[in-house]
Amino acid sequence: MPAPPFAIAGIDHIVLRAREPGRLAAFYRDVLGCALEREQPEIGLTQLRAGRNLIDVVPQIALAGASPGAGPGQNLDHVCLTIRPFDGEALRSYLISRGVSVGAIASRYGAEGQGPSLYFQDPEGNGVELKEAMEFTGRGL
Repeated sequence: MPAPPFAIAGIDHIVLRAREPGRLAAFYRDVLGCALEREQPEIGLTQLRAGRNLIDVVPQIALAGASPGAGPGQNLDHVCLTIRPFDGEALRSYLISRGVSVGAIASRYGAEGQGPSLYFQDPEGNGVELKEAMEFTGRGL
């Protein structure tokens, strides 16, 4: 089988369907510090800058095939955002102070290698992992 004529370089953006898109966009902006990149009100799209990547928020029914009755986290297990610095206890305290229920801090493997991370859910029930940004070494499986 021939190899694809391209190589995956990373995650460019994710699209989150939301029952309350304004509330979800505000969470990523105000709690996690993502900057507003641009908005396209005609389709209900809000794009937030997350480092080199984007998080797009749209109304749950905005995309073809989206079900108005879809449950929390439909079509998304979690998104992993790399952050710098990663001070686990300070991060945990901050999120708890913002009303976020967080999981345990643990060392996990990701695109940039092994490092500390923690999980929680955004207001729509999507899983979010915050992981220490590390120097990419090209390691792989």
